[in-house]
Amino acid sequence: MRVIRDATLADGRVRDVRLDGERIDAVGDSLDGETFVDADERLLLPGMVDAHVHFRQPGFEHKETWASGSRSAAAGGVTTVVDQPNTDPPTVTGDAADEKAAYAAADSVVDWGVNGGVTADWDPASLFDRPLFALGEVFLADSTGDMGIDADLFRDACRRAADENVVVTVHAEDADLFDSAAKDRDDADAWSAYRTAEAEEAAVERAVDVGGEAGASIHVAHTSTPEGVDAARAGNATFEATPHHLFLSREDLDDLGTFGRMNPPLRSEDRREALFERLADGHIDVVATDHAPHTREEKDASIWDAPSGVPGVETALPLLLDAARRGDLSYERVRDVTAANPADIFGLPQKGRVEAGRDADLVLVDTENAREIRGADLHSNCEWTPFEGRQGVFPEWTMVRGTVVWDGDAITEFDGQNVRQ
Repeated sequence: MRVIRDATLADGRVRDVRLDGERIDAVGDSLDGETFVDADERLLLPGMVDAHVHFRQPGFEHKETWASGSRSAAAGGVTTVVDQPNTDPPTVTGDAADEKAAYAAADSVVDWGVNGGVTADWDPASLFDRPLFALGEVFLADSTGDMGIDADLFRDACRRAADENVVVTVHAEDADLFDSAAKDRDDADAWSAYRTAEAEEAAVERAVDVGGEAGASIHVAHTSTPEGVDAARAGNATFEATPHHLFLSREDLDDLGTFGRMNPPLRSEDRREALFERLADGHIDVVATDHAPHTREEKDASIWDAPSGVPGVETALPLLLDAARRGDLSYERVRDVTAANPADIFGLPQKGRVEAGRDADLVLVDTENAREIRGADLHSNCEWTPFEGRQGVFPEWTMVRGTVVWDGDAITEFDGQNVRQ
């Protein structure tokens, strides 16, 4: 058995962690073993469970693939990812889910799950027959083309998901509350002006009401406003926030230009600060990246023509760890929102904690070793980041089920597994 000796856990305790193959065998003092790794009191965290990524395959491999996306995840301390359904074909049938799962099984170096989608053409009978992670993103607004659905279909999807005990992940924006007057503008802030904060709050309220009536578990994706967070909490829904909404605001758009366009859009600095306060004080359940890469050529367009989305799977945990290093967050909050809470919400009892019996999904970090984030150093196909020049604390190594998949310099070949099998 292998022992990671003298590791500092998120709560500050210094402990040995003994591994038996893919699992954690014990956490304690002066543990016996056959081989030893000296953590030298560096921070040992459970690997991040990123419940919201877009790895683009099949259909958009020029943006990202399971190979490139999962390597980016591993280098950022993410050990499990959940892919959203808006690929080509969209993951709305059992056959489409099988096709995506085959790509993941062949190429992912981290563990993974696949979300099913809901459209007018979805096939719930075949979809629920697969080892589905959740339904998501279910769009309440017709904001992303053919993935938007109407209220009746949303209600039906919630009922079916409740019958199958499957979480419904909701993209909550009400297109009726978008500000059409902003379409006369062409500045980088026009997108934020168009997709109003009020549109999110109203859609969250509607989602939790309908989901509650149907008996479904509602998880609100990428809440970008404090009002959205409060509405989700009031409705007993779970919810996530993204690093870009926690660390960036409309004040950054002069520098980002169309590279800062995403859905929901960036909000005011006051709202960003209030969102971060909710993260720090324990009122946000999950941080997920909504990793949505596009090429530089695609993003270098007008604000109305550029695609929405930014990469983030490799920089999320480093940004949060840097915030903790600076005293803005506790390391326990980082652990909870990136690992323990998503594992609990989505029913992954083998993930999310440094405890005996759990998968040995571990990340070793030197909390004093912050460095500048540079797109050229990252592993996503898109090779850019909205966090260029900011500080991040990156992993010394990342381990998935007992195998080091990132050693601080290179990716090790490894076959990620479907967490629902």
